[in-house]
Amino acid sequence: MTGLLSAANEAEALELLHDSGCTDGLPVVIPAPDRVARLVLASGLDADIDLGAMGPGGGSTTIEKVATNAVMAGCVPDHMPVVVAAMRAMLQTEFDLGEMQSTTHCTAPLMIVNGPVVEHCGIAGGFGALGPGHRANASIGRAVRLCMMNIGDARPGVSDMALLGQPGKFSFCLAEAERSSPWGPLSESLGYGADESVVTILGAEAPHSVLFQNDGDDPDSPARLLRALAAGIANTGSNNANFSGGSVAVALNPEHAQVFGDAGMSRRYVQAELHRLAVNTRGHIRSLNTGFVPAGAADDLIPAVRRPDDIVVFISGGSGLYSAVFPSWAAGAHRNTIVHERVATGAACDLPWATG
Repeated sequence: MTGLLSAANEAEALELLHDSGCTDGLPVVIPAPDRVARLVLASGLDADIDLGAMGPGGGSTTIEKVATNAVMAGCVPDHMPVVVAAMRAMLQTEFDLGEMQSTTHCTAPLMIVNGPVVEHCGIAGGFGALGPGHRANASIGRAVRLCMMNIGDARPGVSDMALLGQPGKFSFCLAEAERSSPWGPLSESLGYGADESVVTILGAEAPHSVLFQNDGDDPDSPARLLRALAAGIANTGSNNANFSGGSVAVALNPEHAQVFGDAGMSRRYVQAELHRLAVNTRGHIRSLNTGFVPAGAADDLIPAVRRPDDIVVFISGGSGLYSAVFPSWAAGAHRNTIVHERVATGAACDLPWATG
């Protein structure tokens, strides 16, 4: 292990890590060599394997470095394959990670997890899935952020230029509530098998709550829900509305998802309708911001996203009145592309002293 720091005890080591700018501001687990080695082993990969250069600093994303940050975040060995899959996804050229890390926007990688690994790791997708109290969600998401800081060298006000930031820049990980879905897992809609574990990631703002009360006696209820969600996507303060692009995530709570399911609306149909409805007139956008919308007639309809596939629709949270929309940065060379990666489970070898 390279770049070892030394301290007399764990309390002193924690202060040294804080003083060195290696933490997210919260206490961390000290990444002692034996702890790091345990997570390297759990990855099933050699410590020196390099997943790629992470921007904006261009650091080498070795498995050892990922494991070091995962230890600091509180991850256990079962979490490590998910963290590695997230790193592989975010290091895809199309994700524009270096540019995303450096923007003044408040974007952060939102990670949606599907497949058997969800239950195995205990990744929450129900009540409060993006809030406190869920160890796997918090630790996996936090490991991703610490990697972004310590490998990618994203430092607030220096290389991470987010003007305000948001809580998702600490941790932004949840599972899809697959059993509550009328459509099957999000990962299957992306072409993966039912037995595969997958992480799907997009750069997103914090969730914008969407209030909707269903009325089973109102045949217009499904259409009203579509309009309510589309209004959240087309929010004229968002980058999506002003730049007419990027990706958007929509987290439907199980009750709202069932409204669509009972109406016979497929996930693809919902995506298409949200794309069609999430529009503003050119004149309305210009009345708020004059510099982003190209010239044209004031009554032209400007879509908030370019195509239906740019809207990630998944099921998460508890049942009730509230779903959520996650607008995005909508910039960079690839306009906030959605990325995904299979989680390689079962690759780690057995610990020799833990068998027999």
